[in-house]
Amino acid sequence: MKFYKFPQAAGIDTLELHETPTPQPGRGQILVKMRAASLNYRDLNVAAGRAARGTLPPNLVPLSDGAGEVVALGADVTRVAVGDRVAGMFMQNWLGGDMEAYHVDSSRGGAIDGVLAEYVVFDQDGVVPIPAHLSFEEGATLPCAGVTAWNALYAGRSLRAGETVLILGTGGVSIFALQFAHAAGARVIATSSSDDKLARVKALGASDGVNYRQHPEWHEQVLALTHGRGVDHVVEVGGAGTLARSVEAARIGGQVHLIGVLTGGEINPTPILRRNTVLRGIYVGSRQMFQAMNAAIALHEIRPVIDRVFDFDRARDAYHHLKGQTHVGKVVIRIP
Repeated sequence: MKFYKFPQAAGIDTLELHETPTPQPGRGQILVKMRAASLNYRDLNVAAGRAARGTLPPNLVPLSDGAGEVVALGADVTRVAVGDRVAGMFMQNWLGGDMEAYHVDSSRGGAIDGVLAEYVVFDQDGVVPIPAHLSFEEGATLPCAGVTAWNALYAGRSLRAGETVLILGTGGVSIFALQFAHAAGARVIATSSSDDKLARVKALGASDGVNYRQHPEWHEQVLALTHGRGVDHVVEVGGAGTLARSVEAARIGGQVHLIGVLTGGEINPTPILRRNTVLRGIYVGSRQMFQAMNAAIALHEIRPVIDRVFDFDRARDAYHHLKGQTHVGKVVIRIP
């Protein structure tokens, strides 16, 4: 089988295509013929050799998110059958409950090998069926970005109909949050540096858009749009550099779901205390969250937004496209 790895992880162009015998599943394991994989911002950090904690394993197979078809079973497998269409979980052993440190040690495409390969062996507990109406390409977008957005809106104080959600930018997590919030009857305000992107998110259900290049103090626009009250939820994908404005854009007692590390800077806790803000750190989610999200996706027939699909032999181009930040939604690699 063919697979990609980073022998050095010293930049996107160190990604190499290799061949090896197709692996076979052991007891409790399944073999999945991968059909698609999707990229997240985290994958750019991995390509550059930056690990979330510790160091990256040598010769790492990248990407956490992929979908495919079960083609072989090891002994004692009962959760899935040959022919099932499944997506791998981001953290292979976080099945439910609170996240523990050992869950992070099972994260695909970082702590352990990822899914940018023609075949991948999973533990039977480490996959989730994808909704029947989705393609493999759409199913491959769910494990990280989809579950992260779901965790933000529903694993804390749950989003309610009629509330207002602020999303930053048009990446995968933000677009999933828009779709989930819109399906729940919530209002969505989006920020972007591009009026064209804001037009696209409005077509997807956002009620308002704020161009942060035209309005550097974009939280003031958000407050004006909410008549000074602020939003109930902020899906904060920027990090320390945008957090202060996100806190100001939230209502008193509102929730800011901190996901991203895209910008640098320091966090001043005083506004958080003064506004009684609930600041939640989000690191993807569990299988239980994944299954709940899929139930909602199936019920509302939500289709993930895919910006562009690249062929397997153009994997490096997919990375460069993500790095260029021109996308709306997800960047996907189709595996033949």
